[in-house]
Amino acid sequence: MKVAFLKSAYRESDYPPPNKPEIAFAGRSNVGKSSLINTLLNRKQIARTSSKPGRTQAINFFSVDDSLYFVDLPGYGYARVPLHVRKSWGGLVNAYLRGRSSLKAVVVILDIRRDPGSDDLDLMAWLDQHHITCVPVLTKSDKLSRQRAILRQNLIDKQLSGVCRLRPVLFSARTKQGREEVWKTIREAIQSVGYQGHRP
Repeated sequence: MKVAFLKSAYRESDYPPPNKPEIAFAGRSNVGKSSLINTLLNRKQIARTSSKPGRTQAINFFSVDDSLYFVDLPGYGYARVPLHVRKSWGGLVNAYLRGRSSLKAVVVILDIRRDPGSDDLDLMAWLDQHHITCVPVLTKSDKLSRQRAILRQNLIDKQLSGVCRLRPVLFSARTKQGREEVWKTIREAIQSVGYQGHRP
């Protein structure tokens, strides 16, 4: 797989041309977003991980096999980030989600040990309302026993039933559990002609 960091965008004029399908990655700070991207791309540090949540302040674009963009959106919901900075990130992400014609799906990352927060649910509801496919991924599944992980998956699946039609994928960056399933969903989103709304 040929992978390259393309650019960081701090404003809409920084985006690359919308000439390839794009898969965006979103989630609260410190849920393992960079680790998920690195695992999907079989790279150790293509997306930088940080011990300081809220560090990513730009939209980062990665080229995948010259045929697809991965788009790393700034993490949300981290209280220690100054309010004016959080607002600027929100404006940046809103503009991207609203105006990017090449966006095919948003992978929404959740820590399996935590219930979805209002930020997560609001994002998924917004994606559903705007006919953008939502792909929920539960990271850090290796932190729980297999039985406990499945129980959490079923519970969170019920919590998301009104805002996201897809069942959450169990994922671990350490064991690579769920890697192929996430890729399968991404490929289906790219190939999908029409939008399928949330589950009834």
